[in-house]
Amino acid sequence: MGEHPSPGPAVAACAEAERIEELEPEAEERLPAAPEDVTHPRYLKNSLVYHPQLRAQVWRYLTYIFMHAGIEHLGLNVVLQLLVGVPLEMVHGATRIGLVYVAGVVAGSLAVSVADMTAPVVGSSGGVYALVSAHLANIVMNWSGMKCQFKLLRMAVALICMSMEFGRAVWLRFHPSAYPPCPHPSFVAHLGGVAVGITLGVVVLRNYEQRLQDQSLWWIFVAMYTVFVLFAVFWNIFAYTLLDLKLPPPP
Repeated sequence: MGEHPSPGPAVAACAEAERIEELEPEAEERLPAAPEDVTHPRYLKNSLVYHPQLRAQVWRYLTYIFMHAGIEHLGLNVVLQLLVGVPLEMVHGATRIGLVYVAGVVAGSLAVSVADMTAPVVGSSGGVYALVSAHLANIVMNWSGMKCQFKLLRMAVALICMSMEFGRAVWLRFHPSAYPPCPHPSFVAHLGGVAVGITLGVVVLRNYEQRLQDQSLWWIFVAMYTVFVLFAVFWNIFAYTLLDLKLPPPP
């Protein structure tokens, strides 16, 4: 009987390449996504991240604050919370500061769902920016009467940190994604937090000795916030279908 000829080097190389291609998806699933790679499809599978395809899962409008777009994103938010949030809580109490923070977080994700409808959201910037903007606005309005030491330095550091973090978020949002179907996180949550800070936040921080329900501005801004939340809810229910948007694939 004649022996079959052994496959040539080219045939063997093709067979090896096919075998590697078959194994690559399995190997990729075993490799963890890098923590700073916020657009990786595996990262977006986290149940805490807000994703436009999963907006019916209402907890995501709040839990996105527990995920961040890298160490620098987390670090800047921590610096701002320690610089501004802790002193505010010591003066105004956890209830008032927590109210402003949570209102900023929810307004941030809802603002994204209205103004940047195809983007996911991560980070606590909505709540942080609500606190910082309320604090800075309060300092400006009461500059002459405040006896706080180093208030100018604290304002400068807070503004620098906010500018760096917001600038990075805007750049990241419009930077081409390494995974085109998965867009970068939105920066609009920052703006939602600022809006809450200069409305509800200013009233909350203006006079810590006066009850909130005794202030007329409090009720005006609560009504405005409620109208915005209701508008955003109806927008999420109907607008996505009516506009026929091309959303990123679900994670």
